[in-house]
Amino acid sequence: MLSGTTVLVADDPLLAVADLRGGAPGSREIDVLDPINLVGRADAIVLSGGSVHGLDAASGVVAALRAKDRGYRMSLVAPSAPIVPAAVLFDLANGGNKEWGEESPYRALGRAAFNAAGETFALGNAGAGLGARAGTYKGGLGSASAMTDDGFAIGALAAVNSVGSPLIPGTNVFWAFPFEQHSEFGGRRLKGEIRGELDLPSDMKVADPSQNTTIAIVAIDADVTAVELKRIAVMATDGFARALRPVHTPFDGDIVFAVTTGRQPVSEPRPHTLMRLGSIASDCLSRAIARGVYEARSIGIMTSYREFFP
Repeated sequence: MLSGTTVLVADDPLLAVADLRGGAPGSREIDVLDPINLVGRADAIVLSGGSVHGLDAASGVVAALRAKDRGYRMSLVAPSAPIVPAAVLFDLANGGNKEWGEESPYRALGRAAFNAAGETFALGNAGAGLGARAGTYKGGLGSASAMTDDGFAIGALAAVNSVGSPLIPGTNVFWAFPFEQHSEFGGRRLKGEIRGELDLPSDMKVADPSQNTTIAIVAIDADVTAVELKRIAVMATDGFARALRPVHTPFDGDIVFAVTTGRQPVSEPRPHTLMRLGSIASDCLSRAIARGVYEARSIGIMTSYREFFP
């Protein structure tokens, strides 16, 4: 059916926040991550295709977590309540078979993704990126990471289904090229100046409401508060603008989740460390977006970047 689901799960609940910038979001359990609200932690996070139907994937993960007796407890005598925030992208018009009847397959996809979770995973046509399209190119699932000299780890995961283009106009060069590491998305570099177009790029997707969206997760290991993590999420979201043009449009539902394990102490001055982590997270997210497009392969009616530019 050319659609899929990606699940992030950790051994213990993760401190988590969300930053939403798109004008056509599809999400679940976002408000519970607001630092002013109760809980503030997630047992898992779901990225899924399927638009509103894909929100069912979180229910499959909730069921799997409850079977393991994981989740938030309001009472010692009540069942656990797994907290599973989710965001979805629109991939219902990509040519795949979507005639699934009254019950969507996403609940089962969510549980299957949870059960298959591991330290390694596929990129490109995988999980939530299976049916994605970025501008006129096949979109996909991308990831990138970095490690600071003082021991902080930062990672980003993105399912790229944007209305905007990931490429500099008139070239085969990704907007994210200045941040590329070890030719992870082809190593192509800009020759000359960027063409000064005032209008929208010609290789963007047709702008139809609710048919786009880039959804992402940024993960760190710093021992930060929820408010501090929210600032890192806000900074990380700028990685979208470094990798896609246009972005955060009325037709996209762009969301970034930020999570932390809290295992790495943060020394004073804390604001300086937060600034560094947010900046690195933004760069990682830009790289993850470009990698998602670069690693994708042509499928169905969608043509990959590497087929456009061998």
